[in-house]
Parts: sequence; C-alpha cells; structure tokens
Amino acid sequence: MQVRHINAPDAPAPSGQFSHAVEVTGATRTVYISGQVGTDMTGHVPVDATQQGKLLWANIQAQLRAVDMTVENIVKIVTIVTSLDHLAASRATRTEALGDRKPASTLIVAGLVNPALKIEVEVVAVA
Repeated sequence: MQVRHINAPDAPAPSGQFSHAVEVTGATRTVYISGQVGTDMTGHVPVDATQQGKLLWANIQAQLRAVDMTVENIVKIVTIVTSLDHLAASRATRTEALGDRKPASTLIVAGLVNPALKIEVEVVAVA
C-alpha cells in the first residue's frame, strides 16, 4: 500500500492537522470503523472530554487490532464534538493517538444521541 498526502499548491493550505486529500494505491483491504465514543467496557461514560477522547481512541485502536491494522493505516477521520468547548480535548487526544500523522479529516459540531457524550470519531483505514 502506498499513501500520498495531497495538499494542492493552487488551493489553500490545511488549517490544522489534516491533509486535504489522501490517495491510496495498491490497497487490498479497506475498513470503515463506525463512530467510536468514550465509553469503557462496562458502558461507563466519563464526564471529562479528555477522558472520553482517550477512551474513544483506545476503542478505535482495538477495532484496528481486530483487523490487523494500526493507526498508521487510517486515511480518513470524521470527528463530531458536541461543543467547541471540547475541541481542545479532541485535538489533544487525537494527537496523542496519531502523533504527526495527517489523514484526511472532517470536523462537525453537532449533538450526539447520548447527551453525556462529548466526542465521537469514525475512521477509514486501508491496508
């Protein structure tokens, strides 16, 4: 698999930790991971957005392990935060999980089905 991050020179540069486009060639498998939230194995939801972010990234990594992939395979992320107040926590936990990787990315501010949830992230991974 080859991954090429694309930020066209004749369009504005990305305003954050993402690529405007990601080209994947030679891919043999694509995994679409449904939105993961910050719950533990018992269904407990921490009140703190940072703790929720850490849990949801752990949950994403668990799903990736189940298909023999890692965060290095992620090519697309959709993040939903329920308030801009949770954006810093979302970005910090994402950076903690991904390091300097910059997959294509979309951020949405919207409500989630459980009002206790502050962040949800879905990903697409390719191997």
